[in-house]
Amino acid sequence: MMPYFKFGFFSVDFSLVVAFVIGIGFGFSLERGGFGNARILAAQFYFYNMRVLKVMFTAIVTAMLGLFYFSWIGWLDMSLVYATDTYLLPQIVGGLLLGIGFVIGGYCPGTSVVSMSTGRTDGLIYVLGMLFGIFVFGEVFPLLEGFYNSTYMGRVLLPQYFGVSFGMVVFLVVFMALGAFAAGEWAEKKFAKKGRIAE
Repeated sequence: MMPYFKFGFFSVDFSLVVAFVIGIGFGFSLERGGFGNARILAAQFYFYNMRVLKVMFTAIVTAMLGLFYFSWIGWLDMSLVYATDTYLLPQIVGGLLLGIGFVIGGYCPGTSVVSMSTGRTDGLIYVLGMLFGIFVFGEVFPLLEGFYNSTYMGRVLLPQYFGVSFGMVVFLVVFMALGAFAAGEWAEKKFAKKGRIAE
C-alpha cells in the first residue's frame, strides 16, 4: 500500500514477513475488540451495540487525517499510495452481496477468519462458505466477465469525483463520523432493552 519497493526499503520476501506480522497483530486486535463474535457484529444491525460503526469510523478518520496532514506537510506523495481502480456497478453489487452476507452470517471475511482461528464453529462454517463461493465464482466467471469489467472509471478518488478539495472531503467525513457517533450513542440507549433480551 506504500512505496516501499520503489525506494528499495525491503525485498519482496521480507514484505511477506511484514505482512504476516501485521496480519497477526490485526487479527489479535479484532479478537480483543470482540470482533470475532458474531453476536457483537450482528448487534450492529439491531442498533443495540454500535461498536463496529464506532471502531470503523475511528479507523477511517484516523487514516484519512494521517494521509491528509502527511501529504500537506510533504511527507507523503498521495500519487504513490495505491488505490484500486473503480468499476462502479460491479463494486456496488459486490458491496450489497457482502452486506447481505454480513447480516445473515454475522461476519465479514476478515472477522470470520478471526472467529475460526479462535475455535468458533460458526466462523469455520462461514469461512468454508466463503471458499465455496470463491470456487463457484471462478467457475462461472466467463459468464460474468462482461459485467465484472463494466463501468470502468480508472483510479478515481472522492475529491476528483465530486470536484472538491481533499480538505473539504476530510472535513465532511469527520463531520459525518461525529454525527454517526452521536446517532450510535442514541441508538444504543434506545435499543438497550432489546440487547439485554438478545444476550
